[in-house]
Amino acid sequence: MIDIKFLKENVELVKQAVVNKNEKADVDKIVALDEHKRKVQFNFDQLRARQNQVSKEIAGIKKQKGDASELLAEMKDVAKKVKELSAELAELETGLYNAVLEIPNVPDECVPVGKDESSNKYIREWSEKKNFDFKPKTHEELSEHLLDFQRGGKLTGSGFPVYTKYGALLERALINFMLDTHVYKNEYTEVKTPFIVNRKTMTGTGQLPKLENDMYHINEDDLFLIPTAEVPVTNLHADEICQNTALPIKYVSYTPCFRREAGSYGKDTKGLQRVHQFNKVEMVRFVRPEDSEAALEEMVGNAEKLLQDLGLHYRVIELCTGDLSFASARTFDIEVWAPGSEKYLEVSSVSNFRDFQARRAGIRFRDVDNSVKFVHTLNGSGLATPRTFIALIETWQQADGSIQIPDKIKSYMQGIEKLDFS
Repeated sequence: MIDIKFLKENVELVKQAVVNKNEKADVDKIVALDEHKRKVQFNFDQLRARQNQVSKEIAGIKKQKGDASELLAEMKDVAKKVKELSAELAELETGLYNAVLEIPNVPDECVPVGKDESSNKYIREWSEKKNFDFKPKTHEELSEHLLDFQRGGKLTGSGFPVYTKYGALLERALINFMLDTHVYKNEYTEVKTPFIVNRKTMTGTGQLPKLENDMYHINEDDLFLIPTAEVPVTNLHADEICQNTALPIKYVSYTPCFRREAGSYGKDTKGLQRVHQFNKVEMVRFVRPEDSEAALEEMVGNAEKLLQDLGLHYRVIELCTGDLSFASARTFDIEVWAPGSEKYLEVSSVSNFRDFQARRAGIRFRDVDNSVKFVHTLNGSGLATPRTFIALIETWQQADGSIQIPDKIKSYMQGIEKLDFS
């Protein structure tokens, strides 16, 4: 959530951020609502002060057995007006809060301005695209013995794959490899959270109200299946004040993720490219404000190292304003090369949200001078498995149709060095 004080002092900047992020929030409405609320608050405070003053006067008159009927009559009218203003204030506060929820985070000044992904900025890449002396197959062609899309569709519907035998083993190997790397090399603390959360939790990280149509919702309980571990993990410290010595806090969590992808019908839906349920290992950090940019760079590096260990060519892209998420101030995407499909696939998105999520969720820390401030939150995929799975089997396929296992995950594959289906 954007700071209302910051918004009022930087109206044009915030308006431009709304435009640059392709949003439609009404900044002027918020300024007007806040001004009206302040006037109502002033009148309310004046009447309350009058109530307190007259109450003392009435007590004095009664003590002297005098006539306080006029003051009592006045207080009756004042009490009625106070009640009315109190109700109006509550309504205005709710309206203002809901209106501010519609304002996106302001992009960092270094973020390239652009309408869509065509304006994203290339940063770097690692290794070369693999050359084959045969025509490489796509993951759909390679996955006959690894995945069962037909039975997944029978169980649930399109976009819910079943991993079978070596496919299930490979998926589990990737998850365990990623978790172990983050925990034992990158010093993250692993957490296991619920996969279903309430509306407040979804609002805290910025998924609601904007993205409600993309979420799986349980109507009877008003609960949501999580779209990413970012949601429950970030909210672990909702409405808390962390001690300065506790920062930075580094969490990693594996969860399945559920997304309706309501606006993406027909877009990259083949095989594992865009599914409604998928696995992801997520990094989440809570840091002091002055440390968040360094943390962002380090988290991108954490995700990159996983792909390097798997021997997969990738590139790093900085998102432009129009491609940033609603809540992000700055984001780097990591796109891995899938040689059979002949395209780059996003496997990680690492974002700095500054204090945007912390304000929504009430996550603060007590600084060395004993002042209480909002933390900065960051998160990033480390990694999402479906497209990593695609790139891995397409990159490590052999001419005979077998799939070589990268050295770094052989120990997670029960010693299997090659998946041979002949």
